[in-house]
Amino acid sequence: MSTPYEDFGSLVFGEDEMRERLPKPVYESWKKTVANEGTLDRPTADAIAHAMKRWALENGATHFTHWFQPMTGGTAEKHDAFIEPDAAGNAITRFSGKMLIKGEPDASSFPSGGLRATFEARGYTYWDVTSPVFIREDVLCIPTVFVSYNGEALDKKEPLLNALQALNKAATKVVNLLGDHEVKNCSVSVGLEQEYFLIDREYYEKRLDLKLTGRTLFGMPATKGQELDDHYFGSIPPRVKEFMKDVNEQLWKLGIYAKTEHNEVAPAQFELAPIFSDANIAVDQNQLTMDILRKTAEKHGFACLLHEKPFDKINGSGKHNNYSIVTDNGQNLFDPGKKPADNIRFLLFICAFIKAVDEYSVLLRLSASCPGNDHRLGANEAPPAIISIYLGSYIEDILYSLYSEKPKEKEKKTDTVFAPLTTLAYMPHDNTDRNRTSPVAFTGNKFEFRMLGSSMSAAFANTVLSSIMAESLNEISAELEGIKYLSDIREKALDICRSIIHKHKRILFSGDGYSDEWVKEAERRGLPNVHSFIEAIEVLKDKKVIHMFESLGVYTAKELDANRKIMEEQYDRTMDIEIRTMIEMTRKDVLPAMTAEYDFYHSKDGKDAPAFIGTRTKQLKDLIDSTYSGIDELTKIWKDANGKPEDYETGKEIYDKAVPMMEKVRASIDRYEEIASREFFKLPLYEDMLFSL
Repeated sequence: MSTPYEDFGSLVFGEDEMRERLPKPVYESWKKTVANEGTLDRPTADAIAHAMKRWALENGATHFTHWFQPMTGGTAEKHDAFIEPDAAGNAITRFSGKMLIKGEPDASSFPSGGLRATFEARGYTYWDVTSPVFIREDVLCIPTVFVSYNGEALDKKEPLLNALQALNKAATKVVNLLGDHEVKNCSVSVGLEQEYFLIDREYYEKRLDLKLTGRTLFGMPATKGQELDDHYFGSIPPRVKEFMKDVNEQLWKLGIYAKTEHNEVAPAQFELAPIFSDANIAVDQNQLTMDILRKTAEKHGFACLLHEKPFDKINGSGKHNNYSIVTDNGQNLFDPGKKPADNIRFLLFICAFIKAVDEYSVLLRLSASCPGNDHRLGANEAPPAIISIYLGSYIEDILYSLYSEKPKEKEKKTDTVFAPLTTLAYMPHDNTDRNRTSPVAFTGNKFEFRMLGSSMSAAFANTVLSSIMAESLNEISAELEGIKYLSDIREKALDICRSIIHKHKRILFSGDGYSDEWVKEAERRGLPNVHSFIEAIEVLKDKKVIHMFESLGVYTAKELDANRKIMEEQYDRTMDIEIRTMIEMTRKDVLPAMTAEYDFYHSKDGKDAPAFIGTRTKQLKDLIDSTYSGIDELTKIWKDANGKPEDYETGKEIYDKAVPMMEKVRASIDRYEEIASREFFKLPLYEDMLFSL
């Protein structure tokens, strides 16, 4: 009997499997295609498809699908059986190179932002050869990009691939200019930590808000929350441990290095973290991870909540995006290395990142935004909505000392010029305490982007990070090109670092990102403070943003406009569902419970009744009136907002007026829940959901 470790990657048609099953010329052709040094011809594609089909059938697959990631943020698939009739009507299995490389799922109902009209709704999927094929639930899944008839990106994968290629070219060029000519390619390495909640499914099924919106639209905090810190890193409940074991075994079979699991801070909250991998693969694998978490939870009698803030007054859930750049010979460009020349390269890449984040902070904020994350950013264990970078005192002191140095006079350059920087070679990996309030933190040899929401695809965030970094590095290489001597190039690199720190030091902040003082200080520094997802979307109209993406070949202006429209629509529709759900639950669950409890106490009120009866009767009457009037006002605001001509105007009206009214209604219902008898108020409470595991 095999162990889970022996089954690792058993459901992945990866490089080892291809090397074993394919003729050498076919395998070599595929390798060149992956390296972007060639394309697959039809006979080669047919050979790969045949080997892939045989492997899939051996592993119990009956269907295949082009697995893609539309702009909904999730994944999509249409299954086709391998079986079909031959000319004589006999059943055969067939899978050709054409079927492998290209599909036509139509998929016209996915959001396109105007890129596809009804009369030209055809959509195509094309095999992404850089992400391995896998089997999921007896279906051979082929990772693909999804494009329109005219070639516009209709998904989140193609722009990510474009951005990674732009970053590859930009980073490789800078590394070569600094003297390391052996490096031919640079790739982005990403580690995605996934937080989630588990609750008993019976409670989930009784809460319409959890089923339709992913979060509780009202609910009084339990008398015990996370204040004792007794759940965090505590003993994992046996039922949850069995669930995690099941999840791990599925992930390992799919070649996903699920490494770490533990209780998170909030009750019923947990975290799963994999080992770093190539950014494109990491994004694909995170989508699989979320799907496996949800489906496995149901199998174990749980509901897995991936919403950023399913419960009020306790920690929400994020998806920390750990980002680094690695050369094809294994050098991490955010690691200081062991030689002075490496130190200079390290400082230059750190400064390039600082420049990129400061110049595109609102775009980066958008990349971590969704309706659910509006409830989390700036709350417990989440970074604030104001973008800043935390470097740690060690690196920050070096950069400021570099910035304060006077430029050296022209003289003969030798490597001894860089001697003061050799101490970087001995930089401790954890060079300072971790700042959990920082949106972007340097953590030894990577930057941790902490803002990303737990339910979100990580594709757009890594598209933005890689694009802005590519532009920053391109501007740096333009300054380094044409300089003849390597020592002069390195001295120029230090001058560039000094200039970047001088211009962009405002983005560096080491203090408490949750404090009111930081909000004032950020305003003084001129840092943007974008409060909501709907407001952040407007950055896609920025001419600088459009030019950046177009110049790098990541998005066209038309594609960006489509993405903006889709995001606006996403906000409107999400909030529309939340508002209608709150109205329905209030009218069908809450107000009847309030009224029944009021009738109970009112019937017992009289001159000889205890004072408590009269007090409670009045409390209930006031709460019924405030709840009813609040819902009535919310309904009017919602209808008025939907009368606006543009999605952005509707979304802004909802955020400015409907969201505050929802909070008022919630406050009334929560005050009722605080005093309600279980005989009347029958919805599961926080204490039921969070402490039943």
